Amino acid sequence: MALFHLISILIVLSALFAYINFRLLKLPNTIGLMLVSLLFSLLILLSGAFFPSFKNLIAIKLNSINFSELLLEGMLSFMLFAGAIHVKYDDLKREKLPILLFSTISVILSTLIIGFSSFYLLSLFGIQVTLIDALLFGALISPTDPIAVLNILKRAGIPKSIETQIAGESLFNDGVAVVVFMTILQLAKPDMTFQVSNVLMLFGQEAIGGIVLGIVLGYLGYKLIASIDNYQVEVLITLAIVMGGYTLAYYIHVSGPLAMVVAGLITGNHVEKFGMSTITAEYVNKFWELIDEVSNAILFVLIGLELLVIHTNKTIVLFALLLVIVGLLTRYVSLWIPSLAIRLKEKITHRTLKILTWGGLRGGISIALALSIPIYLHNDIWVPVTYIIVCFSILVQGLTIGKLAKR
Repeated sequence: MALFHLISILIVLSALFAYINFRLLKLPNTIGLMLVSLLFSLLILLSGAFFPSFKNLIAIKLNSINFSELLLEGMLSFMLFAGAIHVKYDDLKREKLPILLFSTISVILSTLIIGFSSFYLLSLFGIQVTLIDALLFGALISPTDPIAVLNILKRAGIPKSIETQIAGESLFNDGVAVVVFMTILQLAKPDMTFQVSNVLMLFGQEAIGGIVLGIVLGYLGYKLIASIDNYQVEVLITLAIVMGGYTLAYYIHVSGPLAMVVAGLITGNHVEKFGMSTITAEYVNKFWELIDEVSNAILFVLIGLELLVIHTNKTIVLFALLLVIVGLLTRYVSLWIPSLAIRLKEKITHRTLKILTWGGLRGGISIALALSIPIYLHNDIWVPVTYIIVCFSILVQGLTIGKLAKR
């Protein structure tokens, strides 16, 4: 099936599921979309008993979609830029220390704790994997996705500082987690020898290179946009920054996600303030707001539909449920340790940590990274485990975080 027809079907399903959610379920949009998509997948699975050819046809079409490539090399660039463009420097400055620590130290701590925990838990189940395989899983499950819960938390009346911490942490920890994952993946190759210098070089090239590229893209966009006053062309320039910049990052082997975050922050602050007219700024913000909404709608529908092609067994399900608990405990610990440093300047209470822990949902980026793991690194274990954790995270944590925040 041609790419256009696949995207058309996804858009139609997203619109249909969004309508059903709005009229019947009235859940937050992303959570409702995923729930309806999961129910749709279950109906197709049940129909397989009567119409096996229909169920197999749907599964074949879904398998033809490279979910990992679609998200990591396409949608992620739009989503990170769209998220960053609406974050203001002043908010980030006020919360810069917790955001910096939570998006770096917390991600690394989480990678190590979950990696070692999953390695030893699997050995208890009689499943042997290498430690570096387990650390790959630790890296891919560590980034959080606040899209599903931010509106819920706003309605619950959480302080602006916590809202900024959640949004800011997620923007940067996606990029950091991808860099950590890619670094470990390179080290996991059979012909690669582990050396501290190799790790630092790989990490530095991806992370620092991505940040530098983002700065270059942001200021190049500023120079172009500031030289004209035509909102159609200026919106097109922001689109070129994302698509051209992410493609360039891929070919020069630096972190595209970090580049998009930095370029988005520059565009949404410096460029908007000094390079855009009021009308242009309004069009740019609305355009990227719509891009963000549509991208997330397609992403959460895809997550629900992936149920049709995920293969698992009782052992993997039990292991995944144990890792749900491990993941939540790890999330709290990985936030609590950096918060000890933050408390030297400001107070972060255990209540704040509980909201950040339960509101730290896993999303599509975790599934995409899991799907990108080669078969020889136990892709058959990590994909279903990741899927179960993501579903629990979005449906259970996402639907209860509002009550927790209010309480």
